[in-house]
Amino acid sequence: MEAWVPLFNIFLNSPTPETEASLWLQQSSSSSSVPITTTSFLSLLAKPIINNASTNSMCGRRVMFLQTLPFLVQSRILSFLGFEHQRFCKRDLSKLARTLLTDTEGIDFWVKRAARNLLDKVSDSNYQWISGLSIDSGEERVDEEFGSIPDCLKDAASSANELFLPWLPLSHDTLNPRELFAGYESPEDFLSQAGEGSGDNSKDVAEEMEIDLVMVAPLDEEIQNMAASLKERIMTFESSSKTVELANEIRRLSFERETDPFVILGMLEPWKADDETASILVFHLSNEREEEEEIAWPSKVLCSIMLPKMLVLEEPASRLLVISMVEYCKLHQRAAECALLLPLIMKKSGINNHMCDVITRIVKESLHPAHVSAFCRKLLCGEEVEKRSIILPCHQCLVSGQLVWTESLFNLFQNILNHNVQLTQDSVDQLVLLIRELAPSFSKSLKFGNFLLCFITRCSLLLKSHKLLLVEAVEKTNTLVSKSILSKLASF
Repeated sequence: MEAWVPLFNIFLNSPTPETEASLWLQQSSSSSSVPITTTSFLSLLAKPIINNASTNSMCGRRVMFLQTLPFLVQSRILSFLGFEHQRFCKRDLSKLARTLLTDTEGIDFWVKRAARNLLDKVSDSNYQWISGLSIDSGEERVDEEFGSIPDCLKDAASSANELFLPWLPLSHDTLNPRELFAGYESPEDFLSQAGEGSGDNSKDVAEEMEIDLVMVAPLDEEIQNMAASLKERIMTFESSSKTVELANEIRRLSFERETDPFVILGMLEPWKADDETASILVFHLSNEREEEEEIAWPSKVLCSIMLPKMLVLEEPASRLLVISMVEYCKLHQRAAECALLLPLIMKKSGINNHMCDVITRIVKESLHPAHVSAFCRKLLCGEEVEKRSIILPCHQCLVSGQLVWTESLFNLFQNILNHNVQLTQDSVDQLVLLIRELAPSFSKSLKFGNFLLCFITRCSLLLKSHKLLLVEAVEKTNTLVSKSILSKLASF
């Protein structure tokens, strides 16, 4: 246990715990005499303990070691596991997160959010496998990815007269890859240590698949007539109670008939409603399905009501609309990311100042800083498939597959940094490359200069290796803050 104390001190005290913890784990795994590996770290976190602390609400219960730590440390550890999830076994991370989420007693709000974000990170995406929902097949795939024999050893085995290794009397056919690792635990063992049952994630996967596999089936005449009637009522606001009743009818039409909700919402065009109607609809369309669907339905509600309004925003958004978006995004953070923030930021013509103000408000009031950091990493470093957003077909022409850099987008990143969001090292590296590339185009932009000054100030610990590149980029600018930026870089 003593070998792990420095790591827990990082999680407790460091302003950039994810980056420092990653470096510590990498250095310690090669230099320490005590076996410090990602597997041993997860084993420590999942170690069962009887909690007898009198001040804790979980007193006398069998819990994981992770659950005995301060809530701040728990959320930071979970955020770190999300950032570095590729270095860990996906199944073990999934079981850890699910164990925390199934234990509803004594769990902090931000710990729960961090666990949910971790589970989202390691859950199988419908973009990568569509062919089946079998949990067994998922486990086999995890074995192949994390606990399988390295390719170099497989090549040696294939050329060694069917022996796994020439010097070992083992046949490749009789070798179980799980037996190669002493620290490996079955999923049942992992959860039983903490006294919890095994969960089934097939429903989660099915819900995620439902988002993108929209099957447009022909609608019968009765449904078309009902949709036309509801569309007329959406355009005319009578009273709040009438709008609530309207939301209930839309929900019934979307789910009680054998029709795809996306098709129904596309026919109704709820984004054309006035702001007061839209604010009422967005909440009352979801209130009865909140626990049933974690992302699919809330995402469809957002992308059919709020997103279209934001994509064409040319003036400050109404206070009523902004408040309703902020509150809804607090309840459905993952849906807010993929059905509102992501497609809006990826707008083909780039975001403007009014869009930037709305996004900044949502980021500050609705999302955890760790979630924002992970979202920035997806924007800057993610593959194209990771940036696929949830959007109605009629609005896809407004969204690009790449970021369009405008002054307002740089201003947005400045606002994010000023909100004390800690960017990951790869996000910082990518921003440096973008700054070098875009500096000539924004050479006289004060907003670009202010972003540069903020970026260098907030991320100084991660920028020392990029000093020369940044100096080269800043020298191509000519703004009121250019000299201040060069002076700041000279102190590195």
